[in-house]
Amino acid sequence: MTVMMPDLRSLTISDQKFWQLCVANPELRLERTAEGEVIIMPPASSDTGARNSEVTGQLWLWNRKTGLGKVFDSSAGFILPNGAIRSPDSAWIHKKRWDALTRQEQSRFALICPDFVVELRSHSDRLADIQDKMTEYLENGARLGWLIDPQAQQVYIYQPGHALEVLDDPETVSGDPVLPGFVLELDGIFT
Repeated sequence: MTVMMPDLRSLTISDQKFWQLCVANPELRLERTAEGEVIIMPPASSDTGARNSEVTGQLWLWNRKTGLGKVFDSSAGFILPNGAIRSPDSAWIHKKRWDALTRQEQSRFALICPDFVVELRSHSDRLADIQDKMTEYLENGARLGWLIDPQAQQVYIYQPGHALEVLDDPETVSGDPVLPGFVLELDGIFT
């Protein structure tokens, strides 16, 4: 059965209405741009989901040991200062920043840009679109971002005040100093 959706790109939608749209359609993966454009994303492929679990799992284990913050998977949405509502594939927020939010703020799309974000390129993603999203995260307060491209076996490292760094076929990537001691092993992500 085919369900016809209205052209959501023409809608300007408030935070509250976007929240209601997401709650009413939990099977959809939605984001909203700073201009209010609603983006419907396809579900991740099985191999992309497995790779994403590997990234989030390693980040979670590191955070469990250090207790320095809060880790989020790709289902978490954040309202960025520019008004966009984004769901990075994996994210981390320093404990002091997360704890400064009220319970009510934490229970919805939190009005906060994560300190660290990861986007994992899938086969259906245009590289330029994800690069634009990474730049948006930095412009809105992210302190470190990794765009991982398993197809090209590259990792793009985004940091404010630094030139974009591209690593070709690295075995590991270090999160220092934002994530002290965190080293992502890429063998389960690139293979």
